[in-house]
Amino acid sequence: MKKIYISAMLLCISMSVAAQRVTYNHDNAKMNQVTVQETGAGTLTPDLYYSILHNRYKKKAQAENKMTFRTTAGISAYQQVDDAEKIDSAMIKRAEIEALNMADRQVDLAWLAESRKIEEKMADFQRNINRIMTVGGKNAHQQLWREYYNKFTTAITAVRQAYMPNSQRKKEYLHIYADITRANDDLIRFLVHLNGRGETSRLLAANYRKPDNRRHIAQAAMNRWRGAGWSVKEDKVTMFASD
Repeated sequence: MKKIYISAMLLCISMSVAAQRVTYNHDNAKMNQVTVQETGAGTLTPDLYYSILHNRYKKKAQAENKMTFRTTAGISAYQQVDDAEKIDSAMIKRAEIEALNMADRQVDLAWLAESRKIEEKMADFQRNINRIMTVGGKNAHQQLWREYYNKFTTAITAVRQAYMPNSQRKKEYLHIYADITRANDDLIRFLVHLNGRGETSRLLAANYRKPDNRRHIAQAAMNRWRGAGWSVKEDKVTMFASD
């Protein structure tokens, strides 16, 4: 068994030595072909072989070498460096601008400036809604105006959560404030209308009982008539007595 292993090892060693000898066996014809393909230098040998079998390749082999394509590709790649640098500079500037835009959109400075008057106007609107029932309004009326209040609350929340610059946020907040002001003025007019209608209804519903003084009036008239009759009689008696 050991003899078999030793024989196999010797055979492998001899094959590797033979392979090394073949590898280092220089072939001028193959070397020339590789040189012509890579750099275009040298000649294809044997000349008779290429002239007969590969004459077309022989005519253009030196002109179409890899070095020419490498040089062309290198020049093209070198020209792309400037374009890449321009693109890189443009992207860096764009990234800086976008970073500023993100910072402007993430911090809601417009709300810090406009929140106080919006919240005060919303509080006034809420107080006027609560007055609807006290001046004779119905539950449906109050529910309708509460929906308006919730609409404004939703609009404010949407603007605060939106991804937009502070200049646009400020415009939206001012539009919302104007809408709240108009709605509050309409609600005040509605409250005045309800209050006036309620007062009118109260006055119309009140019962006015006029006192019946006809007996007293008739008695007073009778007394005046009698008094006038007695005065006439006294005047006649006085006149006759004087005659």
